Amino acid sequence: MCRNIRPLNNFEPPATKDEVTAAALQYVRKVAGTTKPSQANEAVFYEAVREIAHLTQHLLEDLVTTAPPKDREVEAAKAKARAQLRYGT
Repeated sequence: MCRNIRPLNNFEPPATKDEVTAAALQYVRKVAGTTKPSQANEAVFYEAVREIAHLTQHLLEDLVTTAPPKDREVEAAKAKARAQLRYGT
């Protein structure tokens, strides 16, 4: 999985449309092997982003969990601590 795609499920408040679209864009970039499509592929590239974002939003709405919602600030602090351990100061 692309490192830039973050888990979006079970957060309070729920993932925004921008977060879902950013994850879809990262996924399509990874699969396509490019960060910017050529003019010939631009339409299909961005159509794929729109479709994947749409499906991802439905997935997030339909997932069920009994775990308490995660706090974005707490999760960000955990990620920062992991990065400091991995990369140093």
